[in-house]
Amino acid sequence: MTEAPTHTADTDDADDQKVVEQEQSEIRDFVKGLSGDDIKTGNWFTKLAAHAMNAYTEKVDWQYFQDRYQGVPADVIVDQRIKMASRYAALEGGLSAGAYTATVVATIGTAGGASPATVPAALATVMVDVAFISQLQLRLAYDVSVLYRVPIDVHDPEDLWKLIRVAFTIKSGEAANKTVTKAVPVMVRPLVKRFYSGPTLAAGKALPVVGKHLLQRNVIKIGIPLVGVPLALLLNRYTTLVAGRHARSVFRNEARVIELAEHLSERSRHPQLMLWVAWLVLRANAKTKIADDEALLMRHLVRLVRERHEVVDDKLANVVDIDPAEVWKRVDAEPGDLGDVLDAAERVATVDGDVDPREKAILAELRERCRRG
Repeated sequence: MTEAPTHTADTDDADDQKVVEQEQSEIRDFVKGLSGDDIKTGNWFTKLAAHAMNAYTEKVDWQYFQDRYQGVPADVIVDQRIKMASRYAALEGGLSAGAYTATVVATIGTAGGASPATVPAALATVMVDVAFISQLQLRLAYDVSVLYRVPIDVHDPEDLWKLIRVAFTIKSGEAANKTVTKAVPVMVRPLVKRFYSGPTLAAGKALPVVGKHLLQRNVIKIGIPLVGVPLALLLNRYTTLVAGRHARSVFRNEARVIELAEHLSERSRHPQLMLWVAWLVLRANAKTKIADDEALLMRHLVRLVRERHEVVDDKLANVVDIDPAEVWKRVDAEPGDLGDVLDAAERVATVDGDVDPREKAILAELRERCRRG
């Protein structure tokens, strides 16, 4: 996926294998530059992240995909990208599985030294597989974010961590586990579940820690005697399928929230009041932690109101516990039809699912005040 190739019904196995072999060759050159210490400490992933994404993100943007899939809805393109990536992963698994021997497991733990020459050949071959799959899933997640027009800047540490977390289902292994049984055949489910089980990545955003985590997860493929090739092929394919579907779920949902914020901002005739009312609705359950979708919606609402209406409300920004009386005072002071504010409040209430009783109470109060007005 060096240049995010398109995949159509006319693409045959030979074409796919050529793409995989070319990418594998480039990854092999990358692995040759690693030292034993890079592998042991997990620093290989720090280097891979730069190797995989810097040039790629300069070429691949939303327009890049539009030029190749003009007029095709994002959902369709994302589905094709996921299928293509899982196919590539399976092909690479078949090519690399010959190195999966139990002796390599011990080699990983003892690898060391600053020189690339200290890396045994068998371990280097395993690292080609791990790096290939890691790069494939990282780029796939990025493709999905681009197609849903969710902005990701890989040079921004927060955005890069977000991309890594989504690509490798870090901190969301529970969600991945629930979808595994639906995504893979019965015979492979136990193996895929083992791949996603075990300790979660609890450390900070240090990339070497991610490298150690990914290598530990992939070790499951190494110790399988005799049947290593077919199982490695299937494991590569279905873990990539799960990762792609997880990325689609995360970024499609974020795109939904951003789209809602854009619609509300565009249609609002009372943008400043809308922000106060929206925050009151979102904080209806003030004792509970604000949901991710709610925080995301408010962040984009504030941004869009600032950009489109040139409204910046410092008082709202400084509010810790929002006072309903303050909001109702603002509603009552606003003349004319407030139907746009009521509509925005009703849609805001549903951003994270069903409307709960406290949100319903606020909406009922707002509806009554708008009617009196």
